[in-house]
Amino acid sequence: MPAPDPDAKASRRTLATLFFCTAMPMGMWGVPLANVFTAHGRGHLVPLVFSTTAVAAFISPLFVGAMADQKHSPVLLLRWLTAATSAALLLTCGSLAWGWSDTAVLACAQVQALVATPVWSVASSIVFSQLHDAKRQFGPLRAWATGGWMVGCWIISFVLKADASLLGGLTAACLWLVVMTLTWRLPDIPPGEVVQHRTWRQILGLDALELLKNRDHRVVFITAALYCIPLAAFYPYTSRHLGDLGVKNISAVISLGQTTEILVMMVLAGVLARVRLKWVFLSGIAICVVRYSFNALATTGWVMFGTLMHGFAFTLYFITTQIYLEERIDPKWRVRAQALLALLMSGVGNLCGYLGGGWWYDACTKDGATDWSRFWWGETALTAAVCVFFALAYRGRRHHEETRMTNAE
Repeated sequence: MPAPDPDAKASRRTLATLFFCTAMPMGMWGVPLANVFTAHGRGHLVPLVFSTTAVAAFISPLFVGAMADQKHSPVLLLRWLTAATSAALLLTCGSLAWGWSDTAVLACAQVQALVATPVWSVASSIVFSQLHDAKRQFGPLRAWATGGWMVGCWIISFVLKADASLLGGLTAACLWLVVMTLTWRLPDIPPGEVVQHRTWRQILGLDALELLKNRDHRVVFITAALYCIPLAAFYPYTSRHLGDLGVKNISAVISLGQTTEILVMMVLAGVLARVRLKWVFLSGIAICVVRYSFNALATTGWVMFGTLMHGFAFTLYFITTQIYLEERIDPKWRVRAQALLALLMSGVGNLCGYLGGGWWYDACTKDGATDWSRFWWGETALTAAVCVFFALAYRGRRHHEETRMTNAE
């Protein structure tokens, strides 16, 4: 298949298909992962397997940055990464099926995480490069990714009946090859401007630490990392809890969270035009407090209702954070700020969340039975502490304007 003209712009249909197909295998493997490992006698590895993505968040930017420094096209990078992700996921599934040691299984999972973690950022950069008006066009395209994630979960639950089976992982590996073939429908996008001899600090965004001298920037970044700690409990332990409650179509139930995610993305622009940024941030964290308290009631109905609220809890803080970086930070710092944010969230926050959540889960489990009320009340308390921290620490633009007016008087 000949590559499109590099000067051409990909159609919206092609970009939507790319997002849809990229998110689908992510949902098919990531959502049922905890139950798959548990069904194969490796439930004790679940916190460590999820932590591999956090470790990858520290290493993958260096890996992808090194390839970018060699002036490789992002389309070519995506092609290589998706092919490698497919192969690594097949190997991870094989390590479970063939009864390899815990060390070998974790090594396979870590390799898979290393090549899969950069895929989303590379795909997003390709989509952004093809848009004329990113602020207006990106949101609807991003919603297609959420739709792909949901469809992946529905296929797992309703078609494959694979909520605790390796069949979902094998199917996801095949779908990664579909994503690879889609790259031939994209224009041969040239590499972006490359800064020669970049240091590891620049690639990871650590030189953006200068931004933390501003109080509000500092609070937003720190809160993002802290909020990721309790939020990391959602996928590993909601699926286990639903399994203990006897729910069959677990992946489909968890996809309820994506329905509200789409809803919030559709109305977020209007909300931000009418409501102070601080209250949008705060409402996202506060909703997470409420939804975890619903989980703590430990009945099927309440856990499902809490899951439905995930889209509000996630989108209102993290999508708003990206908008905050776009509006409040000097353009020359934005790329580095996004890199630092990703490092704090996916690296620091998720690593602490997955490892800490594993410790707390073990503390709440005795003789194979988990005290789910205790577990979720603990996560609720931690989220509430993050909420209080943000409410007290963040001031916002209006506060600074009022301070300047007072000083002028």
